[in-house]
Amino acid sequence: MKYKFCLLIISLVALQQFSAAQEKLRVVLAGLSHDHVNPVLGKNQSGLIDIVGIVEPDKALCEKKKHEYQLADAVFYKDLKSVLQKEHPDLVMVYNSPSEHLGVAEKCLPLHIPVMFEKPLAFSYADALKMKALSEKYNTKIFTNYPSVWYSSFIELLKRANEAGTIGKMVMRGGHRGPVEVGCSKEFSGWLTDSVKNGGGALIDFGCYGAAVMTALMDGKAPLSVYAETKHVKPKIYPRADDVATIVIEYPGATGITEASWDWPYTIMDVELYGKEGYLHASQFNTPQLQSKKDGEMKPVEISTPQYKDEVEYLTAVLKNGAPDDNKLLSLERNLVVVRILDAARKSAKEGRKIGIQKKGD
Repeated sequence: MKYKFCLLIISLVALQQFSAAQEKLRVVLAGLSHDHVNPVLGKNQSGLIDIVGIVEPDKALCEKKKHEYQLADAVFYKDLKSVLQKEHPDLVMVYNSPSEHLGVAEKCLPLHIPVMFEKPLAFSYADALKMKALSEKYNTKIFTNYPSVWYSSFIELLKRANEAGTIGKMVMRGGHRGPVEVGCSKEFSGWLTDSVKNGGGALIDFGCYGAAVMTALMDGKAPLSVYAETKHVKPKIYPRADDVATIVIEYPGATGITEASWDWPYTIMDVELYGKEGYLHASQFNTPQLQSKKDGEMKPVEISTPQYKDEVEYLTAVLKNGAPDDNKLLSLERNLVVVRILDAARKSAKEGRKIGIQKKGD
């Protein structure tokens, strides 16, 4: 009898642990206009997360997503404050323009509800500092998501960066034929191509990836200076924002160069890393996706399977199952540096000069 009782207890504990492992993230979506929201809506439809509320002022867009992803009427709310107070979700995931990010943080953080912003963190460095102050005051996390965080080739490159030796240069190319040309939704393109809402065009849209990678390679340190040039190659299509940008990020002994464009003849996302002892090249699309050159010979590098395949898996593990929050690419600290770089790049392009950020030794 005692043996059977022990088995019952063990079974109940195992069941409880299994249930905890399967616990879904309860999410509120702030905005639907960023096209990166679509995979998240798909995960809700598949039962992998639980979207308990959506706030989006565009009624036509709400209707569109409701039918595409079989969403109930009850999940849509008129304002963010109402749904937060009613549902108190595990996380608010933000898919609207950067100019609106601070306003979301101001509503969520005082209620101790973590926030994930789809890149970039904020419209400006001033906004980002206000968000940092709120995060510290209410002891509540802010995350920033980039699709590139989950590219297995990029993860492997950052993991193996020391194999190249002391880093001298990073070159990142990111972009495509343009938001209109590649078929971004009109709701997304409406603010993505408007510098008043997005902070810039290609400079922000793809410049943030290079800034994030270089910040990771420099272990979160701010650069010495930033210099940027922007172009307006297609003013008839993109009258309100730059469509080509080059950003040069200077560190002591190292330079990061980002080539961001809405005028590539093809979609490209790759990183080249030059060190004293070797070279690494990671690509989202090309095969092999990671190559290494040492002693003059270029070789494909085997890519290990990442622990998490996307932000939903990672944040579910962290916020629901107690996994360590150790992905620095999503952290507030790293993304404050990224926004600082973007701010300096925007100023540099406008004023035609190098923008100093910190002095050597700081």
